[in-house]
Amino acid sequence: MSQGWNASNIPDQSGRTAVITGANSGIGLITARELARSGARVLLACRDKDRGKEAESRIRAALPGAEAEFVPLDLADLSSVREFAASYPSDRLDLLINNAGVMALPYGRTADGFETQFGVNHLGHFALTGLLLPKLLGTPGARVVSVSSAMHAVSNIDIGDLNSEHNYRRWIAYGRSKTANLLFIHELSRRLAAAGSGLVAAAAHPGYAATNLQTAGARMENRRAAARVIELGNRIIAQPASSGALPTLYAATAPGVRPDSFTGPKLMGWRGAPAPSRRTRWTLDDVAGERLWVASEQLTGVTWPGLTG
Repeated sequence: MSQGWNASNIPDQSGRTAVITGANSGIGLITARELARSGARVLLACRDKDRGKEAESRIRAALPGAEAEFVPLDLADLSSVREFAASYPSDRLDLLINNAGVMALPYGRTADGFETQFGVNHLGHFALTGLLLPKLLGTPGARVVSVSSAMHAVSNIDIGDLNSEHNYRRWIAYGRSKTANLLFIHELSRRLAAAGSGLVAAAAHPGYAATNLQTAGARMENRRAAARVIELGNRIIAQPASSGALPTLYAATAPGVRPDSFTGPKLMGWRGAPAPSRRTRWTLDDVAGERLWVASEQLTGVTWPGLTG
């Protein structure tokens, strides 16, 4: 992996179609913009229509002739996920980038009754990927990239309490949702290999990148002092979102990306060019991956008939 890999190294994406969840801001917006710059048709799958359309306009203004389109998707509502998949406008899907996420929110539930962080960060993307799987399998060279976090190391999942109904702690719940992202990619890679599929599933994380993700929980609870401290850290310590997006872009486009790989910033996992990233042993546990998969199928009602355990 090249030490200095950056967005200029993205191979030509002409003729390819990419879906990026949460593409209205932060690393999702950068990811969509750089894929569009490289020739891809990008679908900005976002919950908020106004922000999604604004992101579409920003990409088109920066890159005249770019193919960028907002498409509504609310990962906190499985009916929206199903509607998105059913109305997907092409037989081809080259890149599915499961980028959207929420972080350290006060306890809440999705439209389907799941704890918000687990529901949005894992279950929504699990359902979306499963529903779009026929498109991905039918597209040579396709990839699925899920954006996890170094914070997955905070906690393993609790298979008996996936919705954190007992003793909810926001950062533990966040870490569990990010562990679930990695376990999903691990199990998906295992099943794809068993099926003889060339579809590559990989994971990435942005390190410490300055986005609005960090302050969302504090703002929801009107914790102004906490929000100011986080904003200060974003300005002084964090790398810009444009750098935080590089591991995702690498995992999505660089030649030779291996299934079940985990790419992050090179320097202590915080910042720098993309490099292989450390992950906990529990994210490579076949038994845990299968148990989470089965539970996720049961919770979402989305099954993967072509990929058996």
